[in-house]
Amino acid sequence: MDGSCASWRGHIIVCGLDDVGLRTVEQLHLAGVRIAVVEDDADPRLVRVVRGWGVPVVVGSPRLIETLGEAGLPGAAAVICVLADDLHTIEAALLTRENRPDIRVVVQLRNPAVGRALAALSISVLDVAGLSAPSLVEACLRTGAHDLDLDGTRFVAVQVVADAAGPLRARYGALAPLAVIGEDDIEVCPGRDHQVRPGDLVTLLGTPAELAAAGLGDATAPPSSVRPSWFRTKWHLAQTVLTTVDRRLAYVLGGLFLLLTAAMVVLRVGYREPDGTRMTILDAAYFSVETIATVGFGDFYFREQPTWLRGFAIALMILGVLLATTFYALLTNTLVSIRLEEALGRRRLTQLTDHVVVIGLGSVGVRVVERLADAGIDVVVVETKENCRYAAQVRDAGIPVVFADPTLPRTLDRVQLAQARAVAILTSDDLVNLETGLAIRDQLGDRGGEVPVVLRLFDRTLAATVERHFGLGLARSTAALAAPWFVGAALGLDVIATFYVSSQLMLVGRLTVARGGGLDGLAMQDLSARTRVVAISRAPGDTPLEHPPRRDTRFAAGDRAYLIGPYEELLQVLRRDTLSPSALPDRADVETR
Repeated sequence: MDGSCASWRGHIIVCGLDDVGLRTVEQLHLAGVRIAVVEDDADPRLVRVVRGWGVPVVVGSPRLIETLGEAGLPGAAAVICVLADDLHTIEAALLTRENRPDIRVVVQLRNPAVGRALAALSISVLDVAGLSAPSLVEACLRTGAHDLDLDGTRFVAVQVVADAAGPLRARYGALAPLAVIGEDDIEVCPGRDHQVRPGDLVTLLGTPAELAAAGLGDATAPPSSVRPSWFRTKWHLAQTVLTTVDRRLAYVLGGLFLLLTAAMVVLRVGYREPDGTRMTILDAAYFSVETIATVGFGDFYFREQPTWLRGFAIALMILGVLLATTFYALLTNTLVSIRLEEALGRRRLTQLTDHVVVIGLGSVGVRVVERLADAGIDVVVVETKENCRYAAQVRDAGIPVVFADPTLPRTLDRVQLAQARAVAILTSDDLVNLETGLAIRDQLGDRGGEVPVVLRLFDRTLAATVERHFGLGLARSTAALAAPWFVGAALGLDVIATFYVSSQLMLVGRLTVARGGGLDGLAMQDLSARTRVVAISRAPGDTPLEHPPRRDTRFAAGDRAYLIGPYEELLQVLRRDTLSPSALPDRADVETR
């Protein structure tokens, strides 16, 4: 351990350094919060990184009260449990709650039933997959729109292309500008007098009515999928059946047709009734069919027919039975194969157009698939592990799942990559995601710039490098998207949403201004220039939502303020009020950084 933290007070204990744990520690550190980390099997590289920030690491199991005591549990303000194993997370959370009933406990859990049980014990349960899925879906669909519920009022953050030069105020009025992306830079939370050029990407926030008044009503519409026409659907279905049919079945069917034709000709020419009349074409067809079908109603007799004709009748019966039974066997095999293909979801593959290909069916992948399906978007999933726990759930929803290597051209052709509208690569391995992204870029060829390829990458440096040098488009870190929620829950703050604007992660938060806190009486214009106050609900709570507030408006105790900005700076603002010295318990014992 780096120094003793057993006697600390007002700090936060983070149990676990994998994935979201490291990002949570990083954001708490950037916000100036004192942290102690507990980990018994951490990657030495991650331990060095954390210790380089001056954060002590207690090496030991967080499921032991002695280890938590070394991390200063008696004086801690909150405990965040983000261990790799859900069972260990539950044990650590319950041990913490048992020994500190008054402390805030935040855990990462994937199982909703267990999460509800822990929530009944006043433990905050967060799911990384559920928190990051909306941003991943938005990146796939390129809607540029994010729905936000602020005190019961719907707001939408939309991205539009500037159609003329001039200040933001002249074109977009009172809409709150969140970012302006130019050719080489991004301006976060600019003022309304910021000058834009034609072609700049502008992210704005407003209610649907305000956006419609500014001529941006279409940007708030939910995404819709372009469904294939009825004729195209039926044509694809016919093609699928034809490709499924065994070629031998066609050969046998052709043999039956030739045998039936030959029998009809021979019977029409050679068969004579006792009175000398010939068979009609219909009689010949009737007799041939009943013979091949082994029905034999006895309508016609060959006892007095020429020898050669009786021999032909024998051959007709033998060949007919052989061909008919072979035909039935192959037909049954084909129908069973089609049924199995349909059960596995593969029959729909050739019918897909304008769909999203999701690679990786883990906890994040399944959430993205569900949200895309709820939006009416066709989806096909590629997974390498046939024992995937979510495969049956996705198939039951009628979504095709293909078990194959996603880096192979054959697999990408099979999932109709050429007709896809987007690709989301969401496995839990950065290297696999990078390899798959490069393979997809090569396969897309000229369409590479038209089809968004969204990569889930943990390492932020790698993500920036990939976007800058490989041209793979959109790299998203689920850990970075989810970490602010854990930080907010630990600090007693309300995080409403996280989303990306270009490569900049934005956080939407709500705080209740504390009496005597750092924001009580502060004018909004005195906040960080990169933080936007978009609405205020004045105390008492029955007053209407005030938006957009004026720059000279001052915060007052009890006000609920809604803020948007880069998460590092917004956490500083939120902590400025909520974790001000007067807000901390036993403040005489609190050590500040």
